[in-house]
Amino acid sequence: MKAIVQAGYGPPSVLELQERGKPSPKDNEVLVRVHASSVNALDWRIFTFPLLVRRFIGQGFRRPKDQSCGADVAGIVEAVGAAVTGFQPGDAVFGTKRGAFAEYVCAQEKQLVLKPANVSFEAAAAVPVAALTALQALRDRGRVQVGQKVLINGAGGGVGTFAVQIAKAFGAEVTAVCSARNQDVARSLGADEVIDYAREDFTTGGRRYDVILNVNGHQPMLACGRALTPDGIYVWVGGALAAMVQTWFPGSLLSRLGRRKFRSILANVNRKDLLVLKQLLETGKVVRAIDRRYPLAHVADAVNYLLAGHASGKVVINVHD
Repeated sequence: MKAIVQAGYGPPSVLELQERGKPSPKDNEVLVRVHASSVNALDWRIFTFPLLVRRFIGQGFRRPKDQSCGADVAGIVEAVGAAVTGFQPGDAVFGTKRGAFAEYVCAQEKQLVLKPANVSFEAAAAVPVAALTALQALRDRGRVQVGQKVLINGAGGGVGTFAVQIAKAFGAEVTAVCSARNQDVARSLGADEVIDYAREDFTTGGRRYDVILNVNGHQPMLACGRALTPDGIYVWVGGALAAMVQTWFPGSLLSRLGRRKFRSILANVNRKDLLVLKQLLETGKVVRAIDRRYPLAHVADAVNYLLAGHASGKVVINVHD
């Protein structure tokens, strides 16, 4: 089979299309013929880290030990392991498994759910990691309630587009902060108000929010804190490394000392939440926002496009048409 591998450390050009052996499912695994995948922050952010950090994350000094790439997967079950009970060959599924930038991938049964019939493989592939991150950030870390005011900083990207929709599904009043070119997308996804970050700094406008999600935003944590209500919650989802460090250290201390809470999140992939996303897709409360599509051979180009910071929604990799 054909698969994208990270042959070494360096720019996205180190990603290569190679021939690899087709995997066989273990007892608790499902072999999926991949129709589509999508690019997430972890697929490209490693290229922005210093070399020593990349090597630490990649678990290898000279080259990554695990050279597989990609996480989101949507496709057709081709074979199942002896212990698998929830799927059978021919089922259309979506979920997450490292190595999804390939024609075939083996995933554990708990990493997949049935794809809604009303959703394409492309749309399903755009969902798992980004939407899981948005769901858990809002529900578990932000504890969003009906009627609350929620601000999504970085609402035009993959996680941000899902966060706008999920916050609306929770009954919140949503303000989306994004670039001018993404304002129409944010409104179409349900944002009640849209702020162009180049024209207005939401941290100095005097408005207060119950929850602020900092999704690939660069405003300092303390500045965002000024825009919170007295009992507000700030959740760091992605962005500048300095903002992450602030949330982990000073943020933890401030959360203990005051009423405002400063938290961060790393998505926890689990079948229960994949089923929540499946229901949101089936009911139309969440739809995909796809910016561009690339063939499997051009994953490096897709990563470079995301690195440029211009994507509106998700970038999808088409594997099998």
